[in-house]
Amino acid sequence: MRLLLIGGSGNVGSFCTPYLSPQHQIRVLDPNPPRHEVDYIKGSIDDPEALNRAFDGMDAFINMTMRSGQGGFTTDQNQRQIIDNYTVNCLGLHLALYTACQHGVKLGIHTSTMTAHDRNRDYYASEEAVPLDGLSVYGFTKGLGERICHYFARHFDMNLAVFRITGPRARAAFLEEARNPPHYPRPGLYFTDEEDLARAYLAGLDYVTKGHGRCDEFFISGDADHREMNMSKANAILDWQPRSHQLLPPSQESDKND
Repeated sequence: MRLLLIGGSGNVGSFCTPYLSPQHQIRVLDPNPPRHEVDYIKGSIDDPEALNRAFDGMDAFINMTMRSGQGGFTTDQNQRQIIDNYTVNCLGLHLALYTACQHGVKLGIHTSTMTAHDRNRDYYASEEAVPLDGLSVYGFTKGLGERICHYFARHFDMNLAVFRITGPRARAAFLEEARNPPHYPRPGLYFTDEEDLARAYLAGLDYVTKGHGRCDEFFISGDADHREMNMSKANAILDWQPRSHQLLPPSQESDKND
């Protein structure tokens, strides 16, 4: 599959590309060059000309963009964060999905965030049961972006998977934080290893090839025991669950963070 990674030079794209490239032909759209030898187009998600060039000849896409990210515990924000997040998470996403349709690309994954929810919770019962009540402008606009995805699935016959991810980490960082968990406002937040996240993307790409006019959200995290997030939907529909906790000694498997 010819696969476009929008924002693929960032952290998530960089550590997932080695897992994606053996199965897919990768192109990256990003203001910065990718760290791996793949086809590259310089530009951002809110640049219509760059989007047009990037989607030419593609079969599917994964949107991995993020700018001015924030945590999900307070409403603190400034003008720069407001402008950046609406530009990338709403305007840019709408332009990207519109351009994809113009090129006949109807399959994709949108990377959202668990911060689309108010993170002052102890448990997330299901993707549909927990409201999109993110406190930060980052989380709020990511939630709006999910509505944009549903709009394109409903009215433009796109097949989209939306991943609400949490704490994506490269392997070295995943292992280090498991050994020495950093302090965060709440202790029960889980981070996600690079291989687990990449496997989720691969499973999502297979999922969107079936049917049409679909948009479904999935919790994706390293919460292997579902202590905070009920990820049974991802397990049942994508046949995915985190595995990288098995790399840790038994005493560290329950260590967590975001």
